[in-house]
Amino acid sequence: MRAFRSLHCLVGLAIGWSACIAAAAPLADAAPETTLAAVEPLIGMKGSYIAAESVYKFTRPRTDIPVRVDGSMLPPFMGLTTWAAFAPGGRTEVMLAGDIVVFQDEVDLVMDALMEGGVAVTALHNHFFFDDPKVYFMHIGGEGTIETLAPAIRSALGKIDDLRRRVPVPKAAFNEAPLPSPSSITSEPIRTSLGYEGQAKDGMVKVVIGRSINMECGCPAGKEFGVNTWAAFAGADDDAVVDGDFAVLESELQPVLKALRRGGIHVVSIHHHMTGETPRMLFLHYWGRGPTTSLAATLRSALDQQKLD
Repeated sequence: MRAFRSLHCLVGLAIGWSACIAAAAPLADAAPETTLAAVEPLIGMKGSYIAAESVYKFTRPRTDIPVRVDGSMLPPFMGLTTWAAFAPGGRTEVMLAGDIVVFQDEVDLVMDALMEGGVAVTALHNHFFFDDPKVYFMHIGGEGTIETLAPAIRSALGKIDDLRRRVPVPKAAFNEAPLPSPSSITSEPIRTSLGYEGQAKDGMVKVVIGRSINMECGCPAGKEFGVNTWAAFAGADDDAVVDGDFAVLESELQPVLKALRRGGIHVVSIHHHMTGETPRMLFLHYWGRGPTTSLAATLRSALDQQKLD
């Protein structure tokens, strides 16, 4: 099994040494409990070593807020546990996979902390119907070193803890102020910023940008077959909402997520819409509020991260 190259350094960090021993120690040469003792303080979760798969796995049940699903209490054992797993990497020291249990008002904080620390956000979706409060699951991945990836996860979990101390009950909305009605969105600033013509209806504006793929049968598919990025604006030019969907290649997902979050747009779902397509296309849904010029500029910055047709 590959070395966790910084094992000695991790042990030093865990027990508070001011300097680390710069040596590469094969993981097989260190007792699993020694490695766990080093990594647990970095990630902020309890761990275990699964020898059959050479995986160090860390779990944290979500026990701070009771969750009901279909009218009944759901114990964390039934799927409300955050986890992260490390295994030897092929190109780097380790590879990472995991899943973080989040409520709606935690998504932005957690996503930002993970991406800032070099952890990739690979999916965001629900696992239940009729859950109260509504629960989402943020799947994560990455490659690198334990001492960079583990603290990013700890930082994300710390954001959850900080928010729940300040706001014990998950918030019901991003912005409770009513949207201006009826809608009166002006098309031209959106067209100028995005570079695409939109369709206007009842004071709203919608822009749809197609992409091209081949389905599993080898048949081409594009904009009207659902392979598209779109943005719909409602409200007023100085106080609007935008919702929509980005169609992204796998290599584009992280840059687009970062561009949207830099502009304050909320990512509400990441998933696929089809199977067997080439190239593989992922879809991320979003929601934002603000002046149309600011919203459109953020969307343009995300579009700039893509290799559009």
